[in-house]
Amino acid sequence: MTGMHTDAGCSLSLLESFALEEEVARVTTILVVEDDRALCDLLRSHLEADGYQVIQAFDGPAALVAAEQHHPQLILLDWMLPGMDGLAVCRRLRQHSLTPIIMLTARTEEVDQILGLEVGADDYIAKPFSIRQVLARVRATLRRVELDSQQKPAAEALSRQAPQALPPTPDTPTPIVRGPLHITPVERLVRLEGQEVDLTPKEYDLLMLLASHPGWVFKREVLLQQVWGDSYDGFDRTIDNHVTRLRKKLGALGEKIETVWGVGYRFKAD
Repeated sequence: MTGMHTDAGCSLSLLESFALEEEVARVTTILVVEDDRALCDLLRSHLEADGYQVIQAFDGPAALVAAEQHHPQLILLDWMLPGMDGLAVCRRLRQHSLTPIIMLTARTEEVDQILGLEVGADDYIAKPFSIRQVLARVRATLRRVELDSQQKPAAEALSRQAPQALPPTPDTPTPIVRGPLHITPVERLVRLEGQEVDLTPKEYDLLMLLASHPGWVFKREVLLQQVWGDSYDGFDRTIDNHVTRLRKKLGALGEKIETVWGVGYRFKAD
């Protein structure tokens, strides 16, 4: 009997261990980057009370190290930081990560908010703020991430089906036809109503990406990563400027490139 009790005890211990591991796995890690230590500690205490695991960093370089080591699910990032400001940190993170970033800053001018969002931030909270506001934004952002993750398997299933529709010669991409617009990937050639359209390499890549996925909404940071990659090194309205030029060169068809306010752009599906 003693042996049986011991086995049962071991089984219970293992079950408890697995349950604990599952619980730990469900804990969301948030990186708080704020050089005001009192404010950083205040945010940490409230976030931990809400059930999150919190990692702290007090300057820009430390934020990059912490993000690399801990892989947080969300980052609260102050704008004015010693060593490297929040914008530079955000831009560096966006080179290899799509982790949601909420900017915290006393800069309340609209141009500053736009600048932060253009660099890659997902949301913007102006100081002074209430803790309740921060917690609400955190929950909303994480809910959106969870919804995206639930939709990902369906998108992956579609992508797995895509090769079945491709021709047997994958080295020869199929031309894209969107009404009077014809794109020939092999020649990187764009024709509109039979007339060649003179595009820069980046304009072509941007149009190719949008037109290849009609109806899909692309965030600006995704467009930057896909079209410019690691070569992008600026805070200007690069995507907006390129879209403006594309629309002009495409004439009436340029209206097909729609702005999705607060998100990015899409090529309108027929």
